[in-house]
Amino acid sequence: MKSLKENFQTSHILIIGSGIIGKFNALELSELGFQITIVDPAQHKNSSNAALGILMGNIYQKRRGRSWNLRKQSIELWPKWIKFLQEFNYELNITKPLIQLTRNEEKFKKLEKFINENNDDHLRVLEKDSIFIKNINKAFQTKNIKGIISLKDGRINANSLLKTLDMYLKNKKINYLKEEIIKIRKSNNQWISTTRDKDEIKSDIVILCNSLKAVDLIDNLSHNLKLKPVLGQAIEVDINDAEVDLLSLPKQFNIDGKNIIPKSKNKLIIGSTDEYSTKPENNIFEKLTNFLDKKPSWLSNGKISKKWFGIRSRPDGEPSPIMKNLDDGLIICTGFYKNGILLAPACSRWVANEIKQYLS
Repeated sequence: MKSLKENFQTSHILIIGSGIIGKFNALELSELGFQITIVDPAQHKNSSNAALGILMGNIYQKRRGRSWNLRKQSIELWPKWIKFLQEFNYELNITKPLIQLTRNEEKFKKLEKFINENNDDHLRVLEKDSIFIKNINKAFQTKNIKGIISLKDGRINANSLLKTLDMYLKNKKINYLKEEIIKIRKSNNQWISTTRDKDEIKSDIVILCNSLKAVDLIDNLSHNLKLKPVLGQAIEVDINDAEVDLLSLPKQFNIDGKNIIPKSKNKLIIGSTDEYSTKPENNIFEKLTNFLDKKPSWLSNGKISKKWFGIRSRPDGEPSPIMKNLDDGLIICTGFYKNGILLAPACSRWVANEIKQYLS
């Protein structure tokens, strides 16, 4: 009888989808000794490449249930994985803190209540005389922005993370196929995945991490799962105002759902994930800068130097994300909506544990 370690070394796992979730699963499973193949027709065009990398963990207000448990586990795992991945990219890090702001007094009262009810030294209400609030109000020429700060949350550069994961996977000689899987079926305790070119890939286990397209592969297997598209989009804005220094602002902050990341003295990124669509609207600048009653002139006169978007998937009728065993050796891990990067460590740990149980 084979040992569990021998099962790992001889079991072939096919991961469909090469975004953050797919690559993190490959990272976790390859460290356990599994043979891994990642398949994706266009890995540089998936939604992970459009992510801003905001890690909203401790600052998340619903502190109960499955979503919070996943966040808690990821919060604990991220520092360990950062240390591990720094062997391949020493510059990879999480920049902190994360600030959540609002112009709405009622929303602020809820944030304030959340801080007061949770005895957490890393979460605080920002006072009016806070340097963060002063600088934000000054830059945006307003007086009514209030909020909270999380000293443990922050941001990881998504593109840098993806490139670092690629370096790791290349070092581990993980097989990558630039193919599209159009059908999966089970035959003699193995999974047969058929590519668009009619090639067949045999594996012991299949992990579906390919967002909206995962549903297409399991429809014929009688699984009633629904995913709807959610558009995440961002713009990079150049400003021309000598009196404004964007680097006086926090490294990353959120105002009423819009994520703002200053890149230099005269350049900032604004992004959001909130449209149930697959195509961005034409008025992207107005949509992403509507977090103020009145825009300061430097922002109104700003020029979009770059814009991008990504299509994410959100479960329809059940909580996000979808993490399920669909059949023996068939796992789905997708539908992360806004939190793919944050939850990647916890979800890959869950997948690894499910596979260990299946093979034991």
